[in-house]
Amino acid sequence: MTTKIAIAGAAGRMGKALITATHANAESTLSAATVRPGSSLVGVDIGEFGGIGKNQIIMSDNLAKVISQLDVLIDFSSPAATLQNVKICAAHKKPIVVGTTGFSDAEKKELLSYQSQIPLLLSANFSTGVNLCFKLLDIAARVLGDEYDVEVYEAHHRHKVDSPSGTAVRMGEVLANALDRDLKQVAVYGREGQIGARPRDTIGFATVRGGDVVGDHTVMFMADGERVEITHKASSRLAFANGAVRAAIWLQKQKPGLFDMQDVLGLN
Repeated sequence: MTTKIAIAGAAGRMGKALITATHANAESTLSAATVRPGSSLVGVDIGEFGGIGKNQIIMSDNLAKVISQLDVLIDFSSPAATLQNVKICAAHKKPIVVGTTGFSDAEKKELLSYQSQIPLLLSANFSTGVNLCFKLLDIAARVLGDEYDVEVYEAHHRHKVDSPSGTAVRMGEVLANALDRDLKQVAVYGREGQIGARPRDTIGFATVRGGDVVGDHTVMFMADGERVEITHKASSRLAFANGAVRAAIWLQKQKPGLFDMQDVLGLN
């Protein structure tokens, strides 16, 4: 029995990759897809749009109208749209996988409030490799400790609207937790001018935007005489899409609660 998956934000770059990944996975079936209200893609055949061949399933701009057609929703849309979608999922007891980034503190608090009603899986990155890096960063930070300066570098395509990336922020959270620091107190998101010597407990972030870079992340642990780097480079959005589909299949079997990709991979 396959998992019937619907995709929110299907018109985007990740949406198209998710159509491909869902179709390719033997354990999942593409059952519905939504786009923003007023989109010219409303009524378009999902399979034709995604390049997998016509499948008689059309794009909708109203999740409530297609909610009965899905087992799990995968949402890579926008914070505002995701909050509307999770509300609908909760009302119909449907699990949701959230890959949307850029939530404000208030928006994230609202999103997390639904974990008592439905299985909610929230991850900054669905790549298996990136989630392995999260684990490696935790180990490295605990071993290297306060004697090493820590900096996070990330690069993405010119169209990415949030900065730093959700993955970079999550890396910072992992590092801060391992080093017993408050990320909000020690994070530095830019440097310019006569700023003085680097405080030891700083966790710095450097952001690059340009071209068609899918996603590069490097964390540097730097001390006198040596440097340790942990790097992940994504060359295709399918790395994230395949992981999200894997997460959706796993999530269907869970009870209400909050999960992330580390749970899916058994790394927690």
